[in-house]
Amino acid sequence: MSRVAIVTDSASDLSPSRAAELGITVVPLLVSFGDETFQAGVELTAEDFWARMTAPDAPFPKTAAASPIAFRDAFEAAFAAGAESVVCINVASSLSGTFKSATLGRAMLPEREIHVVDSDTAAFGMALLAMLARDLAAAGRSGAEVAAEVTERAKDVEAIVCLDTLEYLRRGGRISGVQAAIGTLLSVKPIIAIRNGKVEQVDRVRTRGKARTRAIEFVTARPIERLAVFHSISPDLDEFRAAVIARAGTVDAAAVETAVIGPSIGPHLGPGALGAAMLYRKG
Repeated sequence: MSRVAIVTDSASDLSPSRAAELGITVVPLLVSFGDETFQAGVELTAEDFWARMTAPDAPFPKTAAASPIAFRDAFEAAFAAGAESVVCINVASSLSGTFKSATLGRAMLPEREIHVVDSDTAAFGMALLAMLARDLAAAGRSGAEVAAEVTERAKDVEAIVCLDTLEYLRRGGRISGVQAAIGTLLSVKPIIAIRNGKVEQVDRVRTRGKARTRAIEFVTARPIERLAVFHSISPDLDEFRAAVIARAGTVDAAAVETAVIGPSIGPHLGPGALGAAMLYRKG
């Protein structure tokens, strides 16, 4: 059994069941609908979130970082279970205050070996780094070695996402109302990249089919080491997944993770989002 515990946060979109299979602890961020606040993935599943999100007249959800105490509690639980060190991989510090919360949680346990890593990404890109950390720990690497390798490999992680509409980026403050209005009038399907701690629009096309094709080109631009496909209730998931795997060539289809975008990231992407996260090979 590994003596290095791996912790991440719910912006990774690792479901509770998948996290349990992997032995990875997920600290939930908070999501609020009006006066109701939930722990993402614990008190509100991805499926329940989308049911609320798409309900008529539903208030637009807001997200908030997990508290330092929530991280401290997760760290303490890992040590109580026998871990000698903890590696905590968090959503990009440029996108959320969660990394700061984890750092403050670490400061509450000064006698313990806890490494807090800024993933510089979000969504399932984080999960791929957490899975890498888990495999390194299982292979006998120390907590410091795992944290150093994950930090180094974060630059090789990228996520590409096709959005069905610009409206949710507007509501989340990522683009202006004018940009969203123009996009709606032109029926633009934006494609965004999450890389190096930034969310960037990398292309805009006129149809969903063209967006999928263009996204696949971005996804497979470099040799892939680990791959995941994620979506928010997208009917073309299977078609997209098969096309990505076919074009990637050397990726083992059975090893490709498939995930539903959860409450921590979903408000910013909206329903109908479809994308992939890649850990590209070194060099």
